[in-house]
Amino acid sequence: MIGFICALDIEVEGIKNLMNNKTEETFAKITYAKGEIFGQEIVCCQCGIGKVNAAMSTQIMIDRYSPDVIINSGIAGSLSKNIRIGDIVISDDCVQHDMDGTEMGDPPGEIWFNDEKRIDIPADKATVDLLEKACAVLDDTQVFRGRIASGDVFIAAHEKRQRVADLFQAIACEMEGGAVGTVCYRNGIPYAVLRCISDDFNMKEAMDYFQFRNIAAEKSIKAIGEFIRLSTD
Repeated sequence: MIGFICALDIEVEGIKNLMNNKTEETFAKITYAKGEIFGQEIVCCQCGIGKVNAAMSTQIMIDRYSPDVIINSGIAGSLSKNIRIGDIVISDDCVQHDMDGTEMGDPPGEIWFNDEKRIDIPADKATVDLLEKACAVLDDTQVFRGRIASGDVFIAAHEKRQRVADLFQAIACEMEGGAVGTVCYRNGIPYAVLRCISDDFNMKEAMDYFQFRNIAAEKSIKAIGEFIRLSTD
């Protein structure tokens, strides 16, 4: 079974529209849709904004549905002048850029678990490779792989983006992927993050949110559909 945790409601609806034999259940006020696409079992949900919502949604999905892999999709902000609005970024790994124990001498982003400390949460390479291959169906779209930085803060100012880029060598920032990845990592579940860039690194370009979210959802749903098809081969 493949699990999809989406930031946009329109993405969830797009995946649900592809499903056969669809059923829905609600846990902690989060609705999970389960069905089949290309004969592959799929479960998806909209997690809500921020790391706590993302972590909660992910743990419930793992406990209730036992997916073999989880994909987090949505939109992100660019941390590179080379990555523009409408491009796709896929995680090689994720960090939580707002984890800050530097006053205690810890490096920025270091997460304290009960049995280890680490900064990076590695994504599953085979899943990332397949997602990148699936994105070949997208027209006029550049695809980038690298580190995605997550935090419970919306970063708009260029200087703040530059700081995150410099500290973590990240290519994009958003608010959920690192939490999804952390929960998957601790549960031993492969994961990856796929995001469509919604705003330019220098904030020199703008697009109406409701127009862009439709474009982003269309791209991610098309890539997700191809990913599912390829995963059945």
